[in-house]
Amino acid sequence: MSSIQIITRRSFIRGLGLASGGLIIACNFPSSDEKDPVKRPFNGEVFEPNLFIQLKDNGELVLLASRSEMGNGVRTSLTSVIADEMDADWKMVSVKQATGDAKFMDQNTDGSRSIRYLFEPMRKIGATARAMLVTAAATKWQVEESTLKTENHYVINTANNKKLFYGDLIKEAAEVTIPENPPLKDPKDFKYIGKGLKSIDGAGYASGKPKYGMDIRLDNMKFVAVVRCPVTFGTVKSFDKTKTMAVAGVIDVVEIPKINKPFGTLGGIAVIATNTWAAFKGKEVLTVEWDYGSNKEYTSESYDKMILANVHKKGKEVRNDGNVNKAFKNAEHVIESTFQLPHLVHAPMEVPNATAWVHDGKCNVWAPVQAPQSARKEVADFLETELENITINVTFLGGGFGRKSKPDFVIEAVAVSKAINAPVQVVWTREDDIHHSYYHTVSAQYMKAALDKDGKVTGWLHRVAYPSIASTFAPDSGYAAGFEFGQGLINIPYQIDNVRCENGKAPAHLRIGWFRSVINIIQSFSINIFVDELAAKAKKDPLQFRLDLIGNDRIEESKSGHHFDSAKLKNVLKIVAKNANYGKDLPEGHGVGIAMHYSFFSYIASIIEVSMIDGKLKVHNIHSVIDCGTAVNTDTVKSQMQGAAIFGMSLAYYGKITAKDGVVEQSNYHDYQMIRMNEAPEVQVEIVKSTDKPTGVGEPGVPPIAPAIINAIYNATGKRYYSLPLMDHGLV
Repeated sequence: MSSIQIITRRSFIRGLGLASGGLIIACNFPSSDEKDPVKRPFNGEVFEPNLFIQLKDNGELVLLASRSEMGNGVRTSLTSVIADEMDADWKMVSVKQATGDAKFMDQNTDGSRSIRYLFEPMRKIGATARAMLVTAAATKWQVEESTLKTENHYVINTANNKKLFYGDLIKEAAEVTIPENPPLKDPKDFKYIGKGLKSIDGAGYASGKPKYGMDIRLDNMKFVAVVRCPVTFGTVKSFDKTKTMAVAGVIDVVEIPKINKPFGTLGGIAVIATNTWAAFKGKEVLTVEWDYGSNKEYTSESYDKMILANVHKKGKEVRNDGNVNKAFKNAEHVIESTFQLPHLVHAPMEVPNATAWVHDGKCNVWAPVQAPQSARKEVADFLETELENITINVTFLGGGFGRKSKPDFVIEAVAVSKAINAPVQVVWTREDDIHHSYYHTVSAQYMKAALDKDGKVTGWLHRVAYPSIASTFAPDSGYAAGFEFGQGLINIPYQIDNVRCENGKAPAHLRIGWFRSVINIIQSFSINIFVDELAAKAKKDPLQFRLDLIGNDRIEESKSGHHFDSAKLKNVLKIVAKNANYGKDLPEGHGVGIAMHYSFFSYIASIIEVSMIDGKLKVHNIHSVIDCGTAVNTDTVKSQMQGAAIFGMSLAYYGKITAKDGVVEQSNYHDYQMIRMNEAPEVQVEIVKSTDKPTGVGEPGVPPIAPAIINAIYNATGKRYYSLPLMDHGLV
């Protein structure tokens, strides 16, 4: 047998350099130019790359992934675009994870924008490499490039079918000037894009090989648990560490400062130990006196009543078309409804954690972060040093959903490492995660519509009140931000002459942050249920009513370059109806519900069948259809849509965060539940085939789920619900 070598993760990554023969092809991109990011020609040297290719002389192709992998398949999807344009053999591909650095363009793995932002840059990177290899082969053979083609890691001479392996061309290719505008493939020739490519990390998941944040181990590393004020934004008055220091394994106790920045620490007391369990046990017996501050008055029950009252009076206008008051005055019918949704929390399976080592003017971090550049900036600001002194190593994420875009847990680790001059790993408990998160916002909504004698909607009023994400970044005005209105409120896809949208006041009392699908969840919930109400009042079929309400086929231009196409929205509705056999006879106690939403530039429609037997809800099947433009990896798109369905069901059934006297009342999965396997339905997904630009996938599948369930319950029982979770109504 050959000898076994022990290779550390760090030495392995170092080994991916140019120790052996290889060609690095790199592209520098202007960081803010999304439309045409490939502008700077190759200068004959090894660049500081953005997204890059490393082709070795044995043919091994190492592709860089700049976005974070959290079950979203992004490492496979992004790199497969490069491989496709290169005509590379996927079996020869491995992936290297980028550190957090602006040279890799926007690395925020949120907003359903990884593929949306990087599809074209990835194509150009791959096409550039392919063009250089073709030029190298033409030079070697002394033939015209037009006589050559590429296929599966080879350049082929079409005149005589001779082949040159990519690995045998690296020396010649290194001398080729990088082309500014390499030809891209015709989409009909894609080999991986649009297909169901297996995850490059799948085998590793099955064998437990990927490194998650809590897998990191450094020499002399200490383990840390942090005690934070039960009331958000409260501070430490004093503490007594006597009992904590008596716990076996506890080394020290230090105070962490409160940092009043969007992603700074909440502050608290850090218990430092030789292992995580000892840190947790020491934390349990620490005596702390807190200054709770004014937020101790925050109680969900009274707050919900307040914002509910605010949506029943005139608010701040954010859209006003036509004359809504006149439409109501002349209406045959006027319909009104009020909706309320609670705070939600991400609760990913992997809790927040980070390993940090501050030494010799440098700081190294290993953490499951969705926004490594934000983490790097926050660390540099905290340490009052230059970005160049900070390295953010991105591990695999055990779920994120937006929570790990906020690096407060990273700053905690850095603060403790600096304080004790040793590497440390901070690990949150599940209770920490649920008590001290950045929450999805609580909301109240009021809707009013006018119908004429033919059942046509002639007037539409929608008022919303919810604490804004903007409150995390700036002094809280109590009103929502413009980008939040654009997530389903002011951009409804319906043709209605008279529309008014208003915003009521709702000050924030918790940290409000991004959450999977963000405000689309709130506004899709009310609108989809309300449209079903209108259809019932008009005595029309809910599907046909929606198709009529969308109106004429039209394209509404957007500065984003992704223009709204009403025909695409109607198309996903028609397809999902066909797939679900909409209109079929159902058993007694069964009902189906429809919902649709346009978000992240994708078109989604869902039909859900439920039963209500002896007052208990069961979801039997979910049919969803998505038009997301070019679907880079169909397996990933389907998985994301299936995951969105289960995620949306969890929110509908159980999702609820409340506060009493400033303290979040939920603490773990027993009182913030998720859908279990025995509750999970069949989820069928169809992807509309398209060669249009890719749009979002990770988030847009969530917003239609809860309202479709509510509409299905109504069709099964005749009773409609206007608030969540359904457990509060005794249905689950």
